[in-house]
Amino acid sequence: MLTKLTLYTAMLTAFSPFASAGIDFDGGKNTAISAETLRTNADLPAPRPEAGGTAVKEWTVMVYINGKNNLETYALRDMNEMEQIGSTDKLNIVTEIGRITGYDTSDGDWLGVRRYLVQKDTDTAAITSPVAQDLGRHDMGDYQSVIDFGRWAKQNYPARHYMLIIWNHGSGWVRSAAPAARGISYDDETKNHINTPQMAAILNEIGGVDVYASDACLMQMVEVDYQLKNYAQYIAGSEETEPANGYAYNAMLGALAANPAMTAEELGRQAVNTYADYYQGKNKGATHSLVRTAALDGFLKLSDEFVAAMIASRDAPVIRRAMITEETYAAEDNKDLFQVLGHIVKETRDPAVAQKAGALQDYIVKDLVVLNRFVTDRYAYSHGIAVYLPRFGISADYAGLDWARDSRWDNLINWYTNGELTR
Repeated sequence: MLTKLTLYTAMLTAFSPFASAGIDFDGGKNTAISAETLRTNADLPAPRPEAGGTAVKEWTVMVYINGKNNLETYALRDMNEMEQIGSTDKLNIVTEIGRITGYDTSDGDWLGVRRYLVQKDTDTAAITSPVAQDLGRHDMGDYQSVIDFGRWAKQNYPARHYMLIIWNHGSGWVRSAAPAARGISYDDETKNHINTPQMAAILNEIGGVDVYASDACLMQMVEVDYQLKNYAQYIAGSEETEPANGYAYNAMLGALAANPAMTAEELGRQAVNTYADYYQGKNKGATHSLVRTAALDGFLKLSDEFVAAMIASRDAPVIRRAMITEETYAAEDNKDLFQVLGHIVKETRDPAVAQKAGALQDYIVKDLVVLNRFVTDRYAYSHGIAVYLPRFGISADYAGLDWARDSRWDNLINWYTNGELTR
């Protein structure tokens, strides 16, 4: 099965250790995100249409399609899926899509980066929507580019509700020596990509969204979702790799066009269900889930209580065995948290550990994960949220995440790997 991670892995062999612009998270020459950058957007003006713009609609769906890599063919296919629906009097579908030479020559083999207000058509082989802006040669691995796109879309195509989708390769948080092995939106031309703190900066700078979704592999992780929790009500994504076709845009957007009064949760559910239904029909293994960000503060509290009980038990072998023996995703350090906790509940002899692990399990399925779908029994262990559980030690870069700063999860990793505590 061709997946985005398969294509991503091939891409990394040619990817130089080129640091992302703007934030020193991947060990490059970048500057840190300042408090000013992550300021509240409460004082920002409400979006308004420019001269000749459109009236405020119910939803604007913004899709950032980085096809400047070996996913270019699928970028064009997804644009054509969106054109099967098109924008309506209640819905704006706005895209930024990029291409480079070397992968796909269809649709006139145009190159560069373009922005579109997607219009309905019946041509499934070519993009017929008029070009709203031609940006020429443009870095789609720079997080500032997504900020510019989001601001432009909100300014020119305002709505009561917004969804942002970042489309490309993704790797969530994985332990790797290569700077390019963490994050999302890889640009072959610039050798740049967007890392996890930059994702939060994007959402903050555009004033937040109702729904954020990663049409990319391995992004539905505690570490990613916690970073974004203040800037989106719901987050959709996959614990595992995604098949290269990604979202079923015609199905998801068709449902929204038919019912533009959808709430944020309803649209998030549509994203998950239409994705899972599509791959169910093809019998391709896949995972997708929807997380409620308002539940992440409660999740943090229960997680810290579990970590405290686990460390107090002095039974590191039980979590090591859970980490080694339970199923893993394509990134070997990514584990389904519910599954790992279940192993611990069954094996521990400490009642406090069992109680805290069970409480965290209950919270995951009742409060945090709104909807979880898996396709084929291969992923029956998936419960909607993955977490970083490395086998041989914690990455030094992990400390750059909000989750590592606010939670005790890094203490747990250091304890079971080498007996050291970070604080």
